[in-house]
Amino acid sequence: MIGRFFGWGSGENAAALPAEYGPLGVAISGGIEIDTLSLQAMTAGAEPAMPLPAGGVMLVAAYGEARLDPQTVLSRYYADDNTMLQVLSASAAPGDELLDVSLYQPWDSVVPAGAADWARWRGPLGLIGQPRYDADGIVFERFWGDGAGRADLVEFVETVNDGQSRREIHQSCMLYARPLGQAREMLLINIERDLGTAASQGSSIEFILGYGLMAADVRRL
Repeated sequence: MIGRFFGWGSGENAAALPAEYGPLGVAISGGIEIDTLSLQAMTAGAEPAMPLPAGGVMLVAAYGEARLDPQTVLSRYYADDNTMLQVLSASAAPGDELLDVSLYQPWDSVVPAGAADWARWRGPLGLIGQPRYDADGIVFERFWGDGAGRADLVEFVETVNDGQSRREIHQSCMLYARPLGQAREMLLINIERDLGTAASQGSSIEFILGYGLMAADVRRL
């Protein structure tokens, strides 16, 4: 995921910056308190694909931002373990209303062997974008795109800042989901390409599981 581009986990932590990022207004190395009690209650008795993300304090290792359309900005707060808190808002200004909140964690990763393998995943008849995705018997339905055929991947450029450098990351992704108790388990299949490198396809395909939260479940520390 994103952390690979910045080398997180090297033991060298960036000093906290005075700048506050996104609608939660959190600085790099700042903290976000995440309450998952409502998520646990809504998924009680269900079987998630992997253990639900734990609540508690998340320390922000990097912040990513992308404008999706004239009314919506995507904000992503990354921890150094690649947990990602994603927030949608109108402008991403500190204090902006949180329109949508979700918490994602890495699940799996695939490194295609070459052009033919990449085509199997994201080509015109590729696996990503089909109406359903079967992850070893766990079936997710496509959440984005209409119709019975394959849908085009959603693409945007995310600017990611870890306090020491900024990078432009081209994202190609598709969102799938399945019911989980009274909630929904989301599968984001994502291909990341650092625009500062010569790679034309991306380095890997990331499979990221996510769960919706309420705005009241997250707060800046």
